[in-house]
Amino acid sequence: MIQARHHRSEHRPARSSGHRWTGPLPAGRRPAAIRRAAARRAAMRRTAVHRAAAGRAPARRRARLAAVAPVLPGLPVLPVLSVLPVLPVLVVAVVVLVGVIGGAGVVWLPLLAAGPALAATTNGPRGVLCVGMLAGVLGVAQGLRDEVPGRELAAVLAALVAVTAASGLASALRGRRERVLAAVRSVAEAAQHALLKPVPDTVGPFQVAVRYSAAAAEARIGGDLYALVSTPHGVRLIVGDVRGKGLPAVGTAALVLGVFREAAYDEPDLLAVVGRIERSLARNLGPDDFVTAVVAGYPRPGRLEVVNCGHAPPLLISASLDVAPVEPTHPAPPLGLRALSGESPRLQCLPFADGDQLLLYTDGVTEARDHAREFYPLAEGVARHVCEDPARTLTALHDELLTHVGGRLHDDAALLLLRRGTPPGPPPPTATTPEPVTDAA
Repeated sequence: MIQARHHRSEHRPARSSGHRWTGPLPAGRRPAAIRRAAARRAAMRRTAVHRAAAGRAPARRRARLAAVAPVLPGLPVLPVLSVLPVLPVLVVAVVVLVGVIGGAGVVWLPLLAAGPALAATTNGPRGVLCVGMLAGVLGVAQGLRDEVPGRELAAVLAALVAVTAASGLASALRGRRERVLAAVRSVAEAAQHALLKPVPDTVGPFQVAVRYSAAAAEARIGGDLYALVSTPHGVRLIVGDVRGKGLPAVGTAALVLGVFREAAYDEPDLLAVVGRIERSLARNLGPDDFVTAVVAGYPRPGRLEVVNCGHAPPLLISASLDVAPVEPTHPAPPLGLRALSGESPRLQCLPFADGDQLLLYTDGVTEARDHAREFYPLAEGVARHVCEDPARTLTALHDELLTHVGGRLHDDAALLLLRRGTPPGPPPPTATTPEPVTDAA
């Protein structure tokens, strides 16, 4: 009977409701909406996995990651974070196990307070309460087993309750600080996108790559600045370094970048752009503040203009991958100090052919020291890693720089690499077969 019902259900025709098919469909003939929904679900699962592997966890977990990473630099961060919430329970279990083996009774019971105290640094208030209750239950069981006097056992439990309450309050305050830190980080990321706008991979005829690292702890932006804009007067860029660090340096960097982006469109002469930045800084900076910068422009094919205002010389990389510094022919003072020196910057013109590259950087790169107090040899590093892909070149340089300093920079560092793309050549000629010539009849 059952077999008959199964047989009839297999051959029962599928019903349709309007234009919607309700019967089973082969995998290759499912409706497009169903296939798209399944693809979206699979993509969301893959994105979640990639974000977890890359460390892009929620903000609260990122705050814990930043607190744990300096303490445990040699361990992978994600496995450590997954073990930390269980650590207080392990501490309580070890104390109970030692008490059972040693049989000392009240000697080991006060150590149970280490469980909720440690949970305050790894769990929320609920986790602290659970660890405290677990420690209390196990403490009572062990005290009754070892026949601990009631007054001493009550004192141990009172201390355990007090530690649990204090740890729960500390955990709540820590969670609040983590939320505030996450909000500050989101504001810093928004400020970074407004101040140091992302540079596209291709601007006009150039391939571009940028790497930036702020030295301030938990910071996304610092005193180094860069910008690249495409204007009616050609592609123009600036890389600079503000004296000092912290919020005052960020404010000065915002001022310089704002004036540069405005003047780069308005002024046909690159020296006029530098002059407007100088006048703005003279009105707004203090007597001891200044900005070193390199301003460059590409007004027409094959011609590169550079104005160096007290900054480290850029590195010119030829198409044959030879590296040479672009030393200024007439050294000029940093921006903001022209009134003290009376010297004006000069325009330096360079040939810039197809395949040539220009690397601009800040002193946080060249002044980075290793444990032996040796500076990072940037020109040698460029010669080792330069290739036709600017992004890959800067990635290799940045990784080598972090290895040189031991993993963390002590000053803001910016790298901007510009490469003149090689125009595509004419298509190869195609071989044609001549048609046979026939005599007219």
